[in-house]
Amino acid sequence: MVIACFLLTIFSSCKPKITTKNPSAGEITATRFVSIGGALTAGFMDDALFSAGQENSVGNIFAGQLHLVGNLEFLQPLIQSADIGCNAEGKSSLILGYKTDCLGVTSLSPVRTSLTGDLALFHQNNYNTGFHNFGVPGLKAVELTQNGLGNSNSYFARMASNPTSGQVLSDALSRNPTFFSFFVGMDEVLAYAKKGAAIGNLTPVFGTDGNGFSGSIQNALNKLTENGAKGVVANIPDVTVLPFFTTIPYNGLNLTPEKVASLNQIYNPIGISFQVGTNPFMIEDPTAGVFGVRKMVPGELILLSAPLDSVKCFQMGSVFPLRNEFVLTLAELEEIRATIQQYNTVLEIQAAENNLALTDLEAFYQKLATGIVYNGIGLNLKFVSGGTVSLDGLTLNPKGNALLTNEFIKSVNNKYNATIPLVDVTNYRSTYFP
Repeated sequence: MVIACFLLTIFSSCKPKITTKNPSAGEITATRFVSIGGALTAGFMDDALFSAGQENSVGNIFAGQLHLVGNLEFLQPLIQSADIGCNAEGKSSLILGYKTDCLGVTSLSPVRTSLTGDLALFHQNNYNTGFHNFGVPGLKAVELTQNGLGNSNSYFARMASNPTSGQVLSDALSRNPTFFSFFVGMDEVLAYAKKGAAIGNLTPVFGTDGNGFSGSIQNALNKLTENGAKGVVANIPDVTVLPFFTTIPYNGLNLTPEKVASLNQIYNPIGISFQVGTNPFMIEDPTAGVFGVRKMVPGELILLSAPLDSVKCFQMGSVFPLRNEFVLTLAELEEIRATIQQYNTVLEIQAAENNLALTDLEAFYQKLATGIVYNGIGLNLKFVSGGTVSLDGLTLNPKGNALLTNEFIKSVNNKYNATIPLVDVTNYRSTYFP
């Protein structure tokens, strides 16, 4: 994918403005901390799991701040620092490099660090004495108590107490936590949305543990708190504000007079016409009359997974409509956003019933999508140039994870009368430019 990139740097005029107070744990006991969640908790970024990402995970950054108010140990299932990382599809991590498209134009673009990832890291279990970071990329609420999750999730297999029979929640409870963070639900929404709502289904809102979101969340939080542990729960942001969904404009089909004439010859008989300049892309839609194709409308989204070389050189999105897997229609977006709201109601109710802090990441992501200024640095969710999102367009980079961790800390301080210091976000990197 070819992108136009620029870097906003105002570092020379920026000085951290971190409020200094005497660090205090307040009403929490920050001695045994576990962090439970998905990709961001684990440090998955740039479309892979690798050591530098793990060191800058939300779980690890949060633990570093908690260490200032409690002498805790925080072990992670770290990959060797020399490894280039890997994802479940066997691909290596992304870096920003130069790529030539089908038109012969060379531009900065995300490229793989290697032809393949370090597949060996998924073929060995390094549990040893256990961990405190239970961030598992792709983790769903209904999988928290699934025995043998490692059989279907290679990220958990490498860290489970037993790769073939272990479960996330029991392994976390084995650490006898006095405090925990719980950020579950975002990964299962992303798994559905990033496939254009064309593959799989969203977890049912209601159902028992292992079958529905509500029962699974209730069971997990009840068990985590039954011995008096305190914790913080995060709700789920609207994932469709991420650049994976917002970078390509719905009306990015730019046509010359010759192409307009050709397309009008094809589509005029079914009542569709084009004009010189910008036009909406064509998409498949089984509900769009007998031919099942139509133009996109404002508000609909094209995914970064769409093959842009095919769009530029082989008439995908015009003569050949974009397939459903590359698009989120208004109906699909309504389903996703409505389900997120229902999941969040469950999380908010269960946080209140268990007297836990609640972090409003839904509001945080909306604010970041609009843009914020941190110590003089402008940050937002724009792809590459926004400074907070990794090169997969779905997960945050270290700077973004640091910002998100501060949201956790603020809610913990407010709920438990603590003064855990905030993270100095300027100490964390954005995207490396070649």
